[in-house]
Amino acid sequence: MPRIDIPRKSIYRLSIYQRCLSKLRENDVDTVSSEALAKAAGVKPTQLRKDLTYFGQFGTRGLGYNVDVLSNTISEVLGHNRLQPVILVGVGNLGSALLRYGGFRKEGFEVVAAFDVSPKRQPDLSIPILGITEISDFIRTNQVKMAILAVPASAAQSVTNQMVEAGIQAILNFSPSVLDVPEHVVVNSVDLAVELENLSYFIR
Repeated sequence: MPRIDIPRKSIYRLSIYQRCLSKLRENDVDTVSSEALAKAAGVKPTQLRKDLTYFGQFGTRGLGYNVDVLSNTISEVLGHNRLQPVILVGVGNLGSALLRYGGFRKEGFEVVAAFDVSPKRQPDLSIPILGITEISDFIRTNQVKMAILAVPASAAQSVTNQMVEAGIQAILNFSPSVLDVPEHVVVNSVDLAVELENLSYFIR
């Protein structure tokens, strides 16, 4: 499928729709209405229909969406119809936990290597843990486009510069720092302290 220019917020919602559709498939549900899918995803039906019109017309009036067809189409748009190689940088406590997370492959991602300044083999992992000096050659040789960054803030920008120069185009950033990247590189930052701070507002 040719690349479609879809707003970033819509891409985020497509991922949520896909998870809802996966649950429906697991429960052998064949069709779902826009109202039901929107409710499961936490959006308005009008927003759901608008997001889906970016890549075609779906659904039959009175019947709803075919779950398999819609799920497969979203997978193709998001690039989940093949395993997307990902590298992880920073094998500390958080990085090690992420390496042991079993959900990446299920969602279409494969962590193919991890990098650290002091690489140590972890017997329970089959993923190679390499020295940070090998990262550029690995990215170029294996044509990796995505990375998970879990290094201290002091090292985040320099490692990012190295990865971007080698060809990384998308970064999931767990480092507590704002990364300066070229316009063509997408960064999603996960600051756990900020997320907890936001949640604390709702505690009464």
